[in-house]
Amino acid sequence: MHSKFPNIPRRDFLKRSASLAVGSAIAPWALNFAAMGEAAAATATGYKALVCVFLYGGNDYANTLVPFDPASYTTYQSIRSTLAYPAASLSSTVLQPTIVPTDVSGASRQYALAPELAPLMPLFNSGKMGVLLNVGNLIQPTTKAQYHTNSVPLPSKLFSHNDQQSEWQSSGAEGTTTGWGGRMEDVLAGGNSNPIFSCVNVYGNAVFLAGQATSQYQITTNGAVALNAANSLFGSQMAARTLQSIMTAGSRYPLESDYASVVAQALSAHNTLNSALATAPAIRTPYPVSNSLADQLKMVARTASVASTLGVKRQVFFVALGGFDTHDNLATNHPKLLTQVADALSAFYSSTVELGLASSITAFTMSDFGRTLSVNNDGSDHGWGSMHFMLGDAVKGQRFYGTAPIVAVDGPDDVGQGRLLPTTSVDQYAATLGNWFGLSDSQLLAVLPHLANFSSSSRNLKFMA
Repeated sequence: MHSKFPNIPRRDFLKRSASLAVGSAIAPWALNFAAMGEAAAATATGYKALVCVFLYGGNDYANTLVPFDPASYTTYQSIRSTLAYPAASLSSTVLQPTIVPTDVSGASRQYALAPELAPLMPLFNSGKMGVLLNVGNLIQPTTKAQYHTNSVPLPSKLFSHNDQQSEWQSSGAEGTTTGWGGRMEDVLAGGNSNPIFSCVNVYGNAVFLAGQATSQYQITTNGAVALNAANSLFGSQMAARTLQSIMTAGSRYPLESDYASVVAQALSAHNTLNSALATAPAIRTPYPVSNSLADQLKMVARTASVASTLGVKRQVFFVALGGFDTHDNLATNHPKLLTQVADALSAFYSSTVELGLASSITAFTMSDFGRTLSVNNDGSDHGWGSMHFMLGDAVKGQRFYGTAPIVAVDGPDDVGQGRLLPTTSVDQYAATLGNWFGLSDSQLLAVLPHLANFSSSSRNLKFMA
């Protein structure tokens, strides 16, 4: 089935059913999304896809994008004496941007990728990858003084995994039932002749892809989720067809009827996706083995390659990798995780070039939060702001976006232990991606609840062509 029944957002299957498509069963704001979707559908052209790469656990920003100008590196090394990368190991991964980033004092800054991220170097230096500095969950622009005096609204339960995962994916506290990826598709899915494939999750259930009218379609790295008795039951196709007719039969009871509708839709989608994938072009780009993120991204590439067969012009995908909660053994575990990320993203980009989709697909990273600059024995603790990557031919790469934080504990950008106070919000990050995806400024304000709190001139970070 396209989603596990217990994880369908509350009343979502009812909103999707034809019998409840009108009247009071749908809230007014859902109707507004539908109206916006009709308008967007009329103007959507070509194919575009957003691919969210979520790093569960809170990625350690300082050992991902290492400050490498002399003053900053010296401070980084002194704070992280047991975890810092040796300067010699970073000399081959120093990024060469077209415009040198500066911090709030105006000082020039330099960064190097962790050595394990070396496969991403060609993407950055050829203008296919950009870096967003110090981005995190914010309700509104916030200063260090406002944070300490609690004089402005702050994201719910900062430094908590579940809560900050929800904030990143939904722009709302844990328990929010829709995500901004799903809400974008609420607006644009009208341009898809088969909207069930608008939001595709190759990892597992995630609020990021849940919309008011759009449900996430969960698949595996091998294709559609296998359905019992889809093709054969006890070796008999006739028995399977009989069971399917029972499962999809209508009923005068609303719950039974809606269940039958969901099952029928799942069976249809299962057959449609697997049939489409059977016609997908073979991907010659080598993908790394024993790499779950790479497996997921390869399925994204295969699915995107048959988008026209599936009847979609706008798709949002979700893939993920766990293990980033590095309270200990950071020096051992984090490099292994970064190797998986770099190898997977590099192969994915190459395959989009091979398929002729590199300008149509934009991948971007997210995580619960950054981590502390100060160390906790052999690890780091939960933080706030972090650094993230955007890649694809539509990205204006070889650039840093946002403001470089000053490297210091108890410095102007630190709320404690080297926890970065974000200078760019997730809503601004999302709005920039959404604008490229096809949403208007007014539609983005409806999709992203905190965006209106930021000046109109700062909402688009301009990292997309």
